[in-house]
Amino acid sequence: MGNRRTVPAVVAAANEEAVGSEGLAVARHLGAALREKRLAHGLTIAEVSTLAGISRGMLSKIENGQCATSLDTLHRLARSLGISLSALFRDVDVIEGNAQLVRAGEGMEVVRRGTRSGHTYRLLAYDQGPEKLFEPFLISLDDASEVFPTFQHPGTELIYMLQGRMTYRHGNETYEIGPGDTLTFRGDVPHGPEVLSETPALFLAIIIYGRGRE
Repeated sequence: MGNRRTVPAVVAAANEEAVGSEGLAVARHLGAALREKRLAHGLTIAEVSTLAGISRGMLSKIENGQCATSLDTLHRLARSLGISLSALFRDVDVIEGNAQLVRAGEGMEVVRRGTRSGHTYRLLAYDQGPEKLFEPFLISLDDASEVFPTFQHPGTELIYMLQGRMTYRHGNETYEIGPGDTLTFRGDVPHGPEVLSETPALFLAIIIYGRGRE
């Protein structure tokens, strides 16, 4: 019959149901770790199975994540490979990486109220989904005579000065900042550069919105 599964397929499905999806994920991780260590030592399945005292067929199934196995068997396999049992579990439940890398000079250039000749705003992280939790900018200002706009926005802003010196206004207060200085403030209070005393000025500005941004 066209829909009839072979006996091995039925057995494999039964094993998957018995172990469960989380158990299968662990079994596959352990199997891949065992295979990696075995190959790194230049050992064959026959050699490791003899050292561990299990059949070659069973070791093949374990390496392919097709069956769960006891801690005793795992201990014997680890010992035959010259590693600790804990080494096999080292990366279990490690969250899969999903970082965004922006290479030097490749930040997205954006237009803000302060964008004009000699002013560059590069957004260093983007595509964060429907709700942005933060926005990091690399800002370059090189016109000392420019009149700067003020900004207001939700959340908290952090400025870290990389190069140059400037006077930065936040509400009624002004702050002289230079390389290595950090200024943190509420974004809903009017703020912005007021005087560039040493150009070019280069700084990181990170706006942290948090959850519930409107």
